[in-house]
Amino acid sequence: MYNGIINVYKEKGFTSHDVIAKLRGILKQKKIGHTGTLDPDATGVLPVCLGNGTRLSDMLTDTDKIYRAEFVLGKVTDTQDISGTVIGGSEVTATEEEVVSVINSFVGKYSQIPPMYSAIKQEGKKLYELAREGKEVEREPREVVIHGIIIENINLPNVTITVECSKGTYIRTLCHDIGVKLGCGACMTSLVRTKVGIFTIDTSLTLAELQTLSDEDRVAEQIILPDKMFPGLKTCHTTKDGDRAVHNGNPFVAKDTLEGSSLPKDEQLLVYDSAGVFIGIFSFRSQKRMFFPDKMFYGVG
Repeated sequence: MYNGIINVYKEKGFTSHDVIAKLRGILKQKKIGHTGTLDPDATGVLPVCLGNGTRLSDMLTDTDKIYRAEFVLGKVTDTQDISGTVIGGSEVTATEEEVVSVINSFVGKYSQIPPMYSAIKQEGKKLYELAREGKEVEREPREVVIHGIIIENINLPNVTITVECSKGTYIRTLCHDIGVKLGCGACMTSLVRTKVGIFTIDTSLTLAELQTLSDEDRVAEQIILPDKMFPGLKTCHTTKDGDRAVHNGNPFVAKDTLEGSSLPKDEQLLVYDSAGVFIGIFSFRSQKRMFFPDKMFYGVG
């Protein structure tokens, strides 16, 4: 079984679940999960967790992302992208300078109402299921952060931007909201996710490339092991006396490590046993004066 993270290029027309289903066949293993969906029409980076790497799914979902989006002003659709039904829009009268000003006004914290065509659950159903039934429900706005926007091209009514944003940001909703603020409406026409955490589009692999690697028994060359996902964290190694505790997922004390009292107590640690086998991510709890596991990888398949 493969364990770790692999950088997949999601092609147009596939859902994120389609990618997982095909990977299960290519890699011949069941324990696979993705780290955040991309719409079928979107392309780009989709980090996929394998084996015990699935324990990192929530951490990867929380990371910042970068997208390249194209949108057209003057057109509004029910899905907020070009695949939907046109439901509104008006003549574009804004100047290029006004478009630039409005786009830049979204940098920073911004309260975003999730689109109806999304996988968020409400009233026990996903919003897109309600939308397909012709229902629209009130959605609570969510605070997202737009870290930066680069305006790549403006050829009115068409605009291309690159957006760096926090988790939970809907780029098609950002495009829609830009159109609302300009008074003419807008809908997204293209979306490419170029970066998720440490994963970039230039190192992503298509399903066809992964099939070739699998046929050549070379998939392991492309897998990032779980402990390599956190290059900024300090490491520690247990002594043989400390091995028993961590092998069973139990907390340990500083004296049971090779580093001893020099261990930092204000940050997470990558913990290895005395043989150098990666155990998991631990952090110190002052009330117990011990290091407790946050994520265990040892013995998890």
